[in-house]
Amino acid sequence: MKVGSSRQPPRATWHRLYTTARWRKLREYHLSVEPLCRFCLEREIVEPATVVDHIVPQKGDVELFHDPDNLSSLCKHCHDSTKQRMELGQEVVTFGADGWPRGVTEKS
Repeated sequence: MKVGSSRQPPRATWHRLYTTARWRKLREYHLSVEPLCRFCLEREIVEPATVVDHIVPQKGDVELFHDPDNLSSLCKHCHDSTKQRMELGQEVVTFGADGWPRGVTEKS
């Protein structure tokens, strides 16, 4: 990446961070302290988390990548659907356990 360029590094350059021992340990620790999907719990559904998600997309920022305060536990379904829609700036309507809409989430 050129100096002064605002482009993010190619995915291949930061995707390797997911293969490091440091990430594996952080991921394992995070799932041990937050073992349930955060989005499911908001709907009063108990679902094991299988994905440790970056709340703020890290896009190659090593400090943000390893920041424990930037992590949340999600199930694969919520990560691949709800979270992806949020990151794309799409509206996401959430529902409570009673089936009534709780609100609309938009990316700011």
